[in-house]
Amino acid sequence: MALRIFSVTELTLLIKQEVEETFLDIWVEGEVSNLRMPSSGHIYLTLKDQESQLRAVIFRSSGRHLKFQPKDGQQILCRGHLTVYEPRGEYQLVVDYLEPKGIGALQLAFEQLKERLRAEGLFDEQRKRPLPMLPQRIGIITSRTGAVLHDILRILDRRFPNLSILIHPVAVQGEGARDEIVRAIEDLNALSASGRELDVLILARGGGSLEDLWSFNEETVARAIAASRIPIISAVGHETDYTIADFVADLRAPTPSAAAELVVRPKQELIGWVQSLDERIKYALRVHLETQRSKLRETQRSILSPRKRLETFFLKLDELGWRSGQALVRLIREKRTSLHDRTQGLSSLRPDTRLKYWNILLGSRHSQLIQQMTSIIESRKATLAEVMGRMDSLSPLAVLARGYCIARRLPTLEVVREAKHVVRGDRLKLKLYRGELSCWVDKVRLEG
Repeated sequence: MALRIFSVTELTLLIKQEVEETFLDIWVEGEVSNLRMPSSGHIYLTLKDQESQLRAVIFRSSGRHLKFQPKDGQQILCRGHLTVYEPRGEYQLVVDYLEPKGIGALQLAFEQLKERLRAEGLFDEQRKRPLPMLPQRIGIITSRTGAVLHDILRILDRRFPNLSILIHPVAVQGEGARDEIVRAIEDLNALSASGRELDVLILARGGGSLEDLWSFNEETVARAIAASRIPIISAVGHETDYTIADFVADLRAPTPSAAAELVVRPKQELIGWVQSLDERIKYALRVHLETQRSKLRETQRSILSPRKRLETFFLKLDELGWRSGQALVRLIREKRTSLHDRTQGLSSLRPDTRLKYWNILLGSRHSQLIQQMTSIIESRKATLAEVMGRMDSLSPLAVLARGYCIARRLPTLEVVREAKHVVRGDRLKLKLYRGELSCWVDKVRLEG
């Protein structure tokens, strides 16, 4: 048999054909790791178990239909097909469907969106607005058919007849329901802003499964509720049903009927409440008037007649006059004491006294100055004598006085220090202690 040698590309294509034809539709279970979501919209991840790992990709066309967001460490079930990426010779799983293991995809998506919106603050109580006490116009967003709308209208009519109600019918489940709900909230807000103001909106639907209620768990619906300028009551499902809309809305009603009861009080109850307020106001007014009458009587009793007021003023005037006299006497006494103290202080500053003091001080300073000058002169004399003695000991004249002389060559007067610097016949000038001699060199003797 002839030996067949494959090129890398040929072998890769054969493996690709075999793998893709054999594993055309498979289910794979594993743990998510190395999750990446680039801007292209594709999702790249690795499925692994205790011994192996498998690369996987979810293309954007399939990723748009995911109900939840996969995370690293999550156990998932994948349905797809194997393919071989030829440039690197690697095989990978192309995922068409994905669901979490152990929990439904819708429930997981619900929890993930709930946590994300809570982190953004959309569930915070401080951003929710109170309902108006007496709404004049009410908007209702619900299905045109079914018992929900009938129950709400019946209860509103029973509690407060002749209310102005605006109904915006929408699909409450199925394809397109999400967009209709969002559009209804936006339309009613726009209508309210144009002048036909609405006081409150009721978003309602009957009970159902998680799939049936899913339109009210969509992120776009939640953000539309949060952006609404009109307060919204969420009345979706039964009392035990909770949706994302319930958490974002300004108020959650356990049922649609309860929403109708929460939005308005019964008319008779309001009439009774107004009558009660009227009686309380009348009673408070009577109490206030009686209190003011009592204060007026007390004020009248406290007001004195003009004569009594004058007598009181006269007494106060006399008392003030006596106090002023006493204060004047004290002031004069204090001024005299101060004048005496200042006189005593000025006596020590008289010119003759100060002159006598300065004469004594001047004499003392003069004596001190003479003593200091005498001491300085004596010190300077001793220093001068010492310096003169040192100068005499270093003077050339003192050396000459001991019998030495200075020899200079004529006519240059160059000092001769050694005998070798002269020759016989040179003329020398000898400087003695007293006087000078001119002579000729007769003989030169060099010391060996």
